[in-house]
Amino acid sequence: MSTSKNVQMILNATISSLTSVIPVKLDVLSPSITVQPFEQKELSVLIGLIGGIKGRLIIDTTIDAIGEIGQAMFGMNIEGEMVESFTGELGNMVAGNLCTILEKGGLTVDISPPTVMTGTTKFFGFKKAFKLPVVLESGQRLTVLLTIDEE
Repeated sequence: MSTSKNVQMILNATISSLTSVIPVKLDVLSPSITVQPFEQKELSVLIGLIGGIKGRLIIDTTIDAIGEIGQAMFGMNIEGEMVESFTGELGNMVAGNLCTILEKGGLTVDISPPTVMTGTTKFFGFKKAFKLPVVLESGQRLTVLLTIDEE
């Protein structure tokens, strides 16, 4: 399967995964291509993708957005050390669901454990990435970044 077809399948599966994992009304905006460096402002989780396609899935977000998602999922505020823990777990849930959806489409992908980063961080090490902006019903935002390592 061609890389461009895989990318389209992964973008569609990512949208499907986000809408099934996050119990908040989402508005997924049109994807765009971005180049390095990508700068995170507050909080993100990085999951490595290996197998049928190699790359990284990064969910860049804010503490307020994580709080909103946690409130919707568990009926409680996500605060303190729970912010980083829940951010990693949210990344795991989205990436794990993504792998399940892709497998049904014939593409086998495994994931790495999540790496959670806080503060301002710049990501390098990719030529281009697909940037998928997501707006929660409250107006809070997530940015999903999908980097693909060319073979």
